[in-house]
Amino acid sequence: MMDFLRKVGDVFLDFTETLVIGLSIFLVVYLFFVQPHQVNGQSMVPNFQNGEYVLTNKFGYRVGEPKRGDVVVFHAPPSAHCPKGTGCDFIKRVIALPGETLEVKNCHYYINGRQLPEPYIPVDFCTEPGDFTRNGPVTMGANEYFVSGDNRPYSSDSRAWGPVTPNEIVGKVFFVYWPLDAAGLLEHPQYPF
Repeated sequence: MMDFLRKVGDVFLDFTETLVIGLSIFLVVYLFFVQPHQVNGQSMVPNFQNGEYVLTNKFGYRVGEPKRGDVVVFHAPPSAHCPKGTGCDFIKRVIALPGETLEVKNCHYYINGRQLPEPYIPVDFCTEPGDFTRNGPVTMGANEYFVSGDNRPYSSDSRAWGPVTPNEIVGKVFFVYWPLDAAGLLEHPQYPF
């Protein structure tokens, strides 16, 4: 009987040890490297649908900087009026980089006077100015990124409340994992500038 109890105890200890190690690894990865997020709302349609789950690389921007076309998750600005205590995050695409001048005209973004080609949005989506971009060109500060939803008619983004800073950015979206029919790595758009 004692041998049986000893074997059960050994199995229980092995299981507990494996569980603790697995949870520790998961916690380190979750806190420092990769975090899941759910897309809420229509602001990134047609490229991301409401309810999709994505993985965000939290480490990449510690060693590099956001690039134009990156899809990022960031803490919503106070002017976004998120419900108190929710700590809501937004998902948007980086359009303008630090030091660049952005203008919204003729239904398009212009970066330093050149129209930004955006093959990832339907041609009938018109980019309208918002409160931040209504009075003509705006220049990003040394630590500012202009972000925009892909679904321009239905996105609250930098056009309304201005640029985001690196300390507000959680990370770069790199993978859609749910639903399975949408699963896959994100392709980064190519720009001529």
